[in-house]
Amino acid sequence: MPPTPSRAEHAGVAGTRAAAGTLAVSSLAKSVPGGRLLFAGLDLTVAAGEVVAIVGESGVGKSTLLNILAGLDDSDAGSVAIEGTVLGGLDEAQRTKLRRESIGFVFQAFHILPYLTLRQNVALPLALVSPDAAKISARADAMLASVGLGDRGTGYARDLSGGEMQRVAIARALVHRPALILADEPTGNLDPATAATVLALFADAARKGGSAAVIVTHSRATAAIADRILTLTADGLRDQNGG
Repeated sequence: MPPTPSRAEHAGVAGTRAAAGTLAVSSLAKSVPGGRLLFAGLDLTVAAGEVVAIVGESGVGKSTLLNILAGLDDSDAGSVAIEGTVLGGLDEAQRTKLRRESIGFVFQAFHILPYLTLRQNVALPLALVSPDAAKISARADAMLASVGLGDRGTGYARDLSGGEMQRVAIARALVHRPALILADEPTGNLDPATAATVLALFADAARKGGSAAVIVTHSRATAAIADRILTLTADGLRDQNGG
């Protein structure tokens, strides 16, 4: 397995950022149209290299919370900061730039582009921020190798199993060494055995890469790979241990 480059080494591709990737959320509140409160008083801090799982029933607001953390939706109150940058202080162009450079996404539906090779799929986040084709290709190949697909870079998604496609999605989410990784039901389309393998890869890659990772899920098995498990309620996040 190729060595994981440091953030300093990566800066030549995606730009310089602070060494510690941290998510800080304070007093967050959100209601849905019609006035129903989803949550209020929500506080969360996720350190670099930490994996946090957020669980809760359907309709409690997990996906809405993830969208707020990504700067895709606005909260009614409170603040979200990524590496000290408060999202509420950014215009849409600045939020888009932050998402490209500092956030990685892993979705249940994979979102692998079938007409691109696996290398090209993984390279997409880097291609948005750097013209250095050689560096981009090398990073994409290294990330594919880190998820066990090092010999498949020139292949296409049509030849992959669901578990392999999610491995590609993880490699793509991590290739630009993001400060924050957001995962929405990342193994919902996988059988339990494959899901366990993919989750282990995801957690290991996030920790080694120094990314703060947040997973929202219905699955307790998925949540079990996290360093902390939090339940989303109308009163914010409740620690599984009662905190």
